[in-house]
Amino acid sequence: MVNQEIAKIFFELAEIYGMDEVPFKPRAFERASQSINSLDEDVSAIYKKEGIKGLEKIPGVGRGIAERIEEYLKTGKMKEYDKLKKKFPVDISGLSAVEGVGPKIIKLLYTRLRIKNVADLEKAAKDGKLRKLPRMGAKLEVKILKGLEFKKENGNRFLLGEILPVARKICERLLEIKGVHKVEIAGSIRRMQETIGDLDFLVISENPNEAADFFASMPEVAHVYAHGNTKVLVRLRSGIDADLRVVPGESFGAALQYFTGNKDHNVEVRKIAIKNGYSLNEYGLTRGKKIIASKTEEEIYGKLGMPQVPPPEIRLNRGEIEAAFAKKIPKLIGYDDLRGDLQTQTSWTDGSNSIEEMAREAMKLGHEYIAITDHTKSLAMTGGADEKKLMRQMAEIDRINSKLKKQNLKLTVLKGAEVNIMKDGSLDISNEVLKKLDVVGAAVHSYFNLTREEQTKRILRAMENPNVDIIFHPTGRIINRRKPYEVDIEAIIKQAKKTKTILEIDAHPWRLDLKDEHIRMAREAGVKMVIDTDAHSVSEMHYLEYGIAQARRGWCETKDIINTLPLKEFLKALK
Repeated sequence: MVNQEIAKIFFELAEIYGMDEVPFKPRAFERASQSINSLDEDVSAIYKKEGIKGLEKIPGVGRGIAERIEEYLKTGKMKEYDKLKKKFPVDISGLSAVEGVGPKIIKLLYTRLRIKNVADLEKAAKDGKLRKLPRMGAKLEVKILKGLEFKKENGNRFLLGEILPVARKICERLLEIKGVHKVEIAGSIRRMQETIGDLDFLVISENPNEAADFFASMPEVAHVYAHGNTKVLVRLRSGIDADLRVVPGESFGAALQYFTGNKDHNVEVRKIAIKNGYSLNEYGLTRGKKIIASKTEEEIYGKLGMPQVPPPEIRLNRGEIEAAFAKKIPKLIGYDDLRGDLQTQTSWTDGSNSIEEMAREAMKLGHEYIAITDHTKSLAMTGGADEKKLMRQMAEIDRINSKLKKQNLKLTVLKGAEVNIMKDGSLDISNEVLKKLDVVGAAVHSYFNLTREEQTKRILRAMENPNVDIIFHPTGRIINRRKPYEVDIEAIIKQAKKTKTILEIDAHPWRLDLKDEHIRMAREAGVKMVIDTDAHSVSEMHYLEYGIAQARRGWCETKDIINTLPLKEFLKALK
């Protein structure tokens, strides 16, 4: 939780300094925020082991930022942040989560209308006050109103990538309690859904009271709703509710089955149980008073006539039950099956780390290859590369590959780019230079408000380019923050098949784009995909797990994902 707290502070510092156009600081704090938010290890643990020098090893954290982290860890405060918040008492994180609201608009809203939070913003927008402000107008007011509505629809759920690391840490600590034999996370987090409503922990323990007491008194807990001997319900400081249930070992499988599937899956499974003369609940599969199965999920599904157990990720009543009866659930891609990462950004544009640093992190992760895909020139805010800069970067990649080879290291750095798709579907880099790259990804980064027909036509044209291998984050969504742009996904999939263009499953927790339904549509159409991190720092290269989960939710096997292939075969699979 301390990682999230510090990341939020740095994010807000970046926004505040951005409002005043202070040079360098906004980008420095933004990078530090992103890096800390994606760390696997608690910064407090790093500081305890290695002190301030350990903090400086975190990507994007220099001496000055490390000292600020140290101050927070020691005092629970950051003077610089507290001083600026007194001067500017605004819910920056809440307001900036509304599409169309950036640092300068937040400042304008506060200085002119004294808007401090989302509720103030909504009232002012509905009263038509925003359009009267300088540089605003009716169009932006409508956009903000739509953003507010979208936030209302999605704002009570948390990103998988934000919550899973916290849940795992809680599991680790529960397992350290004497008498605790087993801990599992159930619910939407076990299904690896892209957003999480609440947390469910199941525990087998000889000392239920001790486990319950520990859970209720964790430092993450902000409020205790209920505290019994075997059941505890709390709210964490992040705002998510968490539920602990201590269950007997003999009924653990039944509880896990009950608390894993979504409502539709569980209703259908219970119907099957009733049809066969059974009763199914969290305590077991029973006939009358006799327990037929309860210890494992395999026993329960088996007794119901299913020779296969549906993997947790697909327990949504979307055909998995019928497939389990027919023994036709495919062998889903495994969490260790990828051999490379095909979308990474470096310090050549808007990333935090050098090409070599990204390459060495890829080796630590066991990759065989990694593509460097920095942004291109029309995305000026990132320092995007033009043709000359791309040629210089290709030479640098050749130098790094030569260096790695001399050191007998088995990783290949591929030359790539994340090329911008222009409004008319053309690309912002010449075909002459694109031909020289190993991997070309194309993506939409502007004109999100085109009509469905225009947006689709734009992407279809880009896919016709013989140099475009992959369409990155094909629908452009940012979960809980920005809707996907209007696009005919069926037409995109059809064009991908026709032009042999690969579609990306972007593993970044903010994106997870394609979403599971679209992945399944692409798979059934015979369209190949890749899973990439969209990493802008070495810490974000650990995001592949989320993309793999998304692919599993789309019923993908290894054959559907081309970066499960060895390098030579992977390159042959591109255009």
